[in-house]
Amino acid sequence: MSVRIIEMGARDGLQNERTPVSVENRIVFIKRLFDAGLATIEVGAFVSPKAIPQMVGSDAVLHGVKHLPGEFHVLVPNEKGYEAARACGAKVVSIFTAASEGFTRANINCSIAESIERFRPVMARAKADGVRVRGYVSTVLGCPFEGEVKPKVVAAVAKTLWDLGCYEISLGDTIGVGTPTKAKAMLRAVGDHVPMAKLAMHFHDTYGQALANLYAGIEEGVHVIDSAAGGLGGCPFAPGATGNVATEDVVYMLEGMGIKTGVDMEKLLVATNEITALIGRTPVSRVATALNAKARRPAQS
Repeated sequence: MSVRIIEMGARDGLQNERTPVSVENRIVFIKRLFDAGLATIEVGAFVSPKAIPQMVGSDAVLHGVKHLPGEFHVLVPNEKGYEAARACGAKVVSIFTAASEGFTRANINCSIAESIERFRPVMARAKADGVRVRGYVSTVLGCPFEGEVKPKVVAAVAKTLWDLGCYEISLGDTIGVGTPTKAKAMLRAVGDHVPMAKLAMHFHDTYGQALANLYAGIEEGVHVIDSAAGGLGGCPFAPGATGNVATEDVVYMLEGMGIKTGVDMEKLLVATNEITALIGRTPVSRVATALNAKARRPAQS
């Protein structure tokens, strides 16, 4: 079995941090992640600078890393964002909607149906340009405004993105409220319409359930995981939600299961420690915390 990790730290991880990170430091962070063995990284977002000022300069970030032999994704909210991404050579873009109307309104100020309509011209242009498009569905296991989200609703939205032409659908537990049984039910519902091999899990860790939910999803046949170095992140439209599941924790779990990730934990820890120091916080990752403590512990005589 193999599991593919999509690193989210440079976009999803930094977009909610109060301390902005310069273009230069974001490029260094991405290069560190790539050197650690993370070959697929989401590096920025072509969104309104007023809405997400932390992502200003995403064009320069992409320019600064696109020479590396990795796969670098950028988020685009509409056709204007797509044009900006293409202007600096983006080869993979991500579009995003949600499984709840309340969150979609708060996040992108439109209904789910309206968000899909915004993406139709993006999909058409991407197809003509030979650009791959990844689709995100947020709030798949709960919404901060509406509470429980039914699996059949998630399935319907995911199917719409799949039918539009997205090559992969990333299912996001944006507020981190899911549990393994609920995660399995949701994945099975979506799997009736989208092949399991074309699904990804994007689980936040607000209630400490992300690893358990990922394990449950792997059992269901989903082998793509979105994670963020150090557990960075959150959501500006979901107060109280913590970051995505930490890449260190995911790698530790997978390697312990005999699933090779190709990630060098020591190098990943360097990347995590550097970026968290820059923004003035400590890693949320339990593995990073343990390894840092071990490194500081004096040798026993």
